[in-house]
Amino acid sequence: MSLLDLTLRNVRRNFRLYSIYLSSMIIGVIIQFTFLSLMYNQDVIDALQNRQGFQTGVFIASAVIFLFIIFFILYANSFFMRQRKKEFGMYLLYGLSEGQIVRMVFYETLVLGAVSLVAGVLVGGLLSKLFGMLLMNLMRYDQAISLMFPLNAILVTAAMFFLLAVIISVQSWLLVNRVQLTELFHAKHKAEKPVRVSAWLALLAALLVGIAFVIIGSGKQSIFWQDYTKLSLWVSVIGIIGGTYLFFRQLTGWALQTISRRRRYHEGNTVLWASSLRFQIRGNTLNLTFITLFSAVIMMLMSFVTINYQVQFEAVGRNLPNDLAFQSLDSATNKRIDDLIQQSGHQAQFHLTQETLVTNPVTAMNAAFDNPEYFTKDVLLVSEKAFNDIVKHRGDGELVELQGQDAVALSQGSDFPRTYAAGEWPRFTVKADVETAFQLVQKKDYAYLGWASDPAESMGIKPAVLVISDEAYGSLRGHAEHRDFEIYGLSDASTAEELSKQAHAIVTQTPGAYYSSFADVYSKQIEGSSLMLFASGFLALIAMFALASVIYFKQLREATDERQQYAVLRKIGVDNRQIKRAIRKQLLFVFMPPLVLGMLYSWIIIKSYILDSVQDFPELPGIVWSIIGVFFLIYLLLYSSSASLYYKIVNQRP
Repeated sequence: MSLLDLTLRNVRRNFRLYSIYLSSMIIGVIIQFTFLSLMYNQDVIDALQNRQGFQTGVFIASAVIFLFIIFFILYANSFFMRQRKKEFGMYLLYGLSEGQIVRMVFYETLVLGAVSLVAGVLVGGLLSKLFGMLLMNLMRYDQAISLMFPLNAILVTAAMFFLLAVIISVQSWLLVNRVQLTELFHAKHKAEKPVRVSAWLALLAALLVGIAFVIIGSGKQSIFWQDYTKLSLWVSVIGIIGGTYLFFRQLTGWALQTISRRRRYHEGNTVLWASSLRFQIRGNTLNLTFITLFSAVIMMLMSFVTINYQVQFEAVGRNLPNDLAFQSLDSATNKRIDDLIQQSGHQAQFHLTQETLVTNPVTAMNAAFDNPEYFTKDVLLVSEKAFNDIVKHRGDGELVELQGQDAVALSQGSDFPRTYAAGEWPRFTVKADVETAFQLVQKKDYAYLGWASDPAESMGIKPAVLVISDEAYGSLRGHAEHRDFEIYGLSDASTAEELSKQAHAIVTQTPGAYYSSFADVYSKQIEGSSLMLFASGFLALIAMFALASVIYFKQLREATDERQQYAVLRKIGVDNRQIKRAIRKQLLFVFMPPLVLGMLYSWIIIKSYILDSVQDFPELPGIVWSIIGVFFLIYLLLYSSSASLYYKIVNQRP
């Protein structure tokens, strides 16, 4: 019998065992092919404005997703190989060499890979249409997506999984070559020892986690982060990582030890699941710590990109509030651009010419503008009337009422805008021909002109603007340089990329002239944030399966090792109902703590450092909890599946 015949025979006879491994590979192929097919789908490419950026982003994301697939399948393979160590020992005993066994595993991987590739491509191709429509919906493009099976996507997926087969063969060779023949027969009989626990270390675990929660939950405006940033960062990191490790190593061990000392420990099925868990702590600590921390990272990533996507549509309008705005040039050039707009098909809904005064700041810029490095060095003064005029055209209700030396700083992008109480007004001095001091009554997160933009390079820098009272503006008007701006409101501004390119080419013939267009950023930001959300969803999905598989296969491996013990329990009268309950409680103790801790870590960080900064979007907390809920459901499904399969394994004859 040849190795290939032996391979096919193994697959047919042990299909139940192979099915777990095969399902892992099929999931990997589906995710990889679905994602890659969008990269080569011509309907998707035709709908995009930033095609090169999209394809680059998809390529990078697919590479990252493939790395997680490698981790996911290699971990499944390690479980698979452990289940077959006795079988490999028999092959070695009958005269097969280690190289022949590795070749047999390679052939098996190719057979399973071919099956998973065909099944994955068929399912992935069907899903690619659905996900293509979802991507277009995220980008708010009205583009029909055809059902396609791009040859390039099939070839790339096949090449990736052939590479994976080689990697799996190397892993298999290392696993077989590393152990002796007698070890292969007795690999399943190595028992772990219960870890020594200390009540003091258990208390330290709770203390570290608690301190981290207090510091993180205090928010970035607290004394911890304002005055002791580095120390707070280190304490938080040590508290989360060290506290999580000690939580699983000591706190859970101490809790199980306490349970084992209760008088009623031997009543019911407590002894069945608690004693088993005490012996698993040593082997599970690092896994559960890693799963907790990485789950928190994945949930934070998904929450961040979802929030970023959700606020992006309004954020683009806030960053570039004018459909088209540029510094007034000579009358002939202004007329040329006006004619260009009229002929473009984007009707001008309004056109304002706004006058400003150019001054130099005497007071430090950070007194009026957060992150002053993103603002121009000079400060533009705008009259109350001119500002309110443009606000009325926008219809966003940001009108101001000023008198005397009152001023409002337009600190666009400020995380913490504020209105100053009477008597607490900071002074801000500017200089033209003369120095003039203003009292800041408000620091407003609002843009008068917004970021300068470029059709090719997106956003540049934003003008620093103070809104002052009409009387103060009138008294300064003869003592400062004037700088006028032409501001247009356009119909269908989000699709005015071509108009913007032509207008930008005219304006930039004057070096340093200000130019801003909503269309320059809209397509890039929306397509970029949509792709980020889409890719992150795929990444989170495969990452969660990979992380959950660490628990899943670890528990199934332990179930295989414990079949003998459960056989003994049946002989002494423990019925199946008690065994099922014990298994559910045992696995619940393993699945739930990393999920709950990960959920708490991700929520408190997102709440304190993102949600508190975007309070204008009341729907965001619900979105974050929905994401956390999806992760909870995935873990719940894996927990149920693991408990069912665990029972089937221990119910088999050892």
